[in-house]
Amino acid sequence: MNAFDEAWSVSQLARTIKRRVEEDFSPVWVRGELVGIKRYPSGHLYFALRDPLAKVDCTMWRSAADKLKVPLQEGTEVFALGTASVWEERTSLRFNVVQVLPAAGIGAQAQALERTKQLLLADGLLDPGRKRSLPSFAARIAVVTSLAGAAVQDIITVARRRWPAVELLVINSAVQGEGAPAELVRALAVVSRLDEIDCCIVGRGGGSKEDLAAFNDEGVCRAIAACPVPVICAVGHEVDITLADLVADVRAATPSQAAEFALPDRVEVRRRVVRDQAALIAAMTRTLVIARDRLDRTRDRMGGEVLERRRQFERRLLTARAHLAPALTRVVARPREQLTRFQVRLEPAVVRLITARRADLSRVSAQLDALSPTAVLGRGYAVARDARGRVVRRVGDILPGTRFTLTLVDGDLPARAEDR
Repeated sequence: MNAFDEAWSVSQLARTIKRRVEEDFSPVWVRGELVGIKRYPSGHLYFALRDPLAKVDCTMWRSAADKLKVPLQEGTEVFALGTASVWEERTSLRFNVVQVLPAAGIGAQAQALERTKQLLLADGLLDPGRKRSLPSFAARIAVVTSLAGAAVQDIITVARRRWPAVELLVINSAVQGEGAPAELVRALAVVSRLDEIDCCIVGRGGGSKEDLAAFNDEGVCRAIAACPVPVICAVGHEVDITLADLVADVRAATPSQAAEFALPDRVEVRRRVVRDQAALIAAMTRTLVIARDRLDRTRDRMGGEVLERRRQFERRLLTARAHLAPALTRVVARPREQLTRFQVRLEPAVVRLITARRADLSRVSAQLDALSPTAVLGRGYAVARDARGRVVRRVGDILPGTRFTLTLVDGDLPARAEDR
């Protein structure tokens, strides 16, 4: 027979450990901080007790839980009476609690959490007034979470369903453990350097209070507050609220809900567009109908007014025409009377003027006749003119043999000068 023939099965090992722990372990009082308290519908309580060096999972059956005078509070330091046991299926050590008494103070982790909360509160980082609104249609979203966790897949699934056009930039970071706070701070610093990011989702799936401790870290909370875009914090489930949830602009119960908050639902957007389009068409139709009715009323009113004004103008024209003829008669009658009077006075005056002018003309004519050369010639005189028509005044003006003309009363007579 070799060593392998004597090997134990896993279940045999688990039963042996369970038997020895339960047989050799008597009830003891254990002092520790309550964390991860959960009450199931059956009435059983599940929680953990821890100190700075260790943690043990605890179970409190309904028969003992119903005897509690004060409900268990997260982060409270208590004394718990119980016995050790082993969960055989997982070979997991458990402490079956039958009685819980509160200790004097609050656990160390709860005290540290309260100090951090007071610091953030003093700097105004928990003020609801500083929270920013999420964009209505985000195009690029930064996601800070662990690539190994289910949270990133939940976010991607919801994003593809609600708004496939969105671009998700996933920045890997640990979300639990000692190095998680530093990695979360570095990841948020990367988000601050990215261009055209509309919002950021920081989150992880559910877990115990200890698993979510990184999201109560002061550095992580301040990095979330310093992020240049709105931050949605999706840590744990509805019952788990961390300081990061309080600092973030929006808190979501789960990563899936964070994606729903960050992105519109394309089905709802399409429905809203169709509804708004129908409402817009209806509004435009109502506006056109109202405008058309108003135009028709205006046209009818204007037609009536134009017709009435035309009638008014026709009446005024007829009235003016009726008054115009007598008015013109009156206006013309007076000048006509004046013209008649002027005519009566003008004719004698013209006759007198003509008679006077004729007398003056006769007198002047007689004077002209008396001075006329023709009249002088008629008395037997003659006028001698040389070939150029100049009057010959002296005998010496004409040389012998020169021809000249003698102008008599009844015409010209050629003549020639003889020797003297």
